[in-house]
Amino acid sequence: MTGTQTVLVTGVGRHVGARVAAVLAADPGIRVIGVDTVPPTSPERVGRAGRDGGAQLQFAQVDLRSPDITRVIAARDIDTVVHMSLLSGPARSRSAMKEHNVIGTLQLLAACQRSDTVRRVVVRSTTAVYGSSPLDPAVFTEASEPAEPPSSGYGKDAVEVEGFVRGFARRRPDVAVTTLRFANLMGPGVDSPLTRYFTQPVLPTVFGFDPRLQFVHEDDAVEALRRAATEDHPGTFNAAGAGVLLLSQCVRRAGRPTLPVPGPAFRLLGELARGLDRLDFSPEQVALMSYGRAVDSSLLFAELGWTFGYDTASAYADFLRARGLTENLPLAVFDTVAGLVR
Repeated sequence: MTGTQTVLVTGVGRHVGARVAAVLAADPGIRVIGVDTVPPTSPERVGRAGRDGGAQLQFAQVDLRSPDITRVIAARDIDTVVHMSLLSGPARSRSAMKEHNVIGTLQLLAACQRSDTVRRVVVRSTTAVYGSSPLDPAVFTEASEPAEPPSSGYGKDAVEVEGFVRGFARRRPDVAVTTLRFANLMGPGVDSPLTRYFTQPVLPTVFGFDPRLQFVHEDDAVEALRRAATEDHPGTFNAAGAGVLLLSQCVRRAGRPTLPVPGPAFRLLGELARGLDRLDFSPEQVALMSYGRAVDSSLLFAELGWTFGYDTASAYADFLRARGLTENLPLAVFDTVAGLVR
């Protein structure tokens, strides 16, 4: 692509979506249109799309489930779409979450299908598409088939979304389509079911299990998405920080006591906490906390000619530092874990 690039970023009302939109808008050769149902909480100057052409980041209040997204793409001559708005936790209900994730993506892809200007589509997906099962391989590659595909929740939504994306790529071979399957994000600004879990005063665990977990630092996720939005890297790629942490290692480094409980009780505790707006343990989260998951990201790093600045351990260490949990570790141990990556 040459000249000014016009990028539409969905999900800018949430932290990582806003960061991706802001870093793209900082490039003088890129004009960014951010869409969501709520405006971004970003230090960048934000204008209303169609009203303030001089804003670094223009915002259009759009529900992806409505036909309005078609009008936005057509009116603004969008050439790149970065889809960031998949929800990993219930909005008002599970049905509302599924409608947002699946129907919203269908509407967005339909708008891209009709567009004469869209030439690149980037989709933020998740390693949850692999599910978590005792029969899984030790490490998933992009070609791996899960033993037990996710049957509910965010993972199932992501499987359906990826199916729609592959269909779109077949229908529009002229569009470079990139799908990034991120492991759980960690970092100072990340708010997710897993980050909320690690900040609880007592951490329930599934009795008899010590799963392997992988994380991606939010800085690395933003940079990977920026590269995918500004360069053609068609394909589906795993995106996880190198290495794994056992859940037992995570809770020790957070300095939290644990409460081992049977799997059904683990889910019940999560449902009770959800009523207090603290946690929500879906069946897929119970599976993750039982069997864990690890993926190989070497295909992504080879494609981009770049590797993440944080591995899994240092991404988690930075999260602990930001949440003020580092006092639970001896300083020398913490510095070793953090890896002094910055």
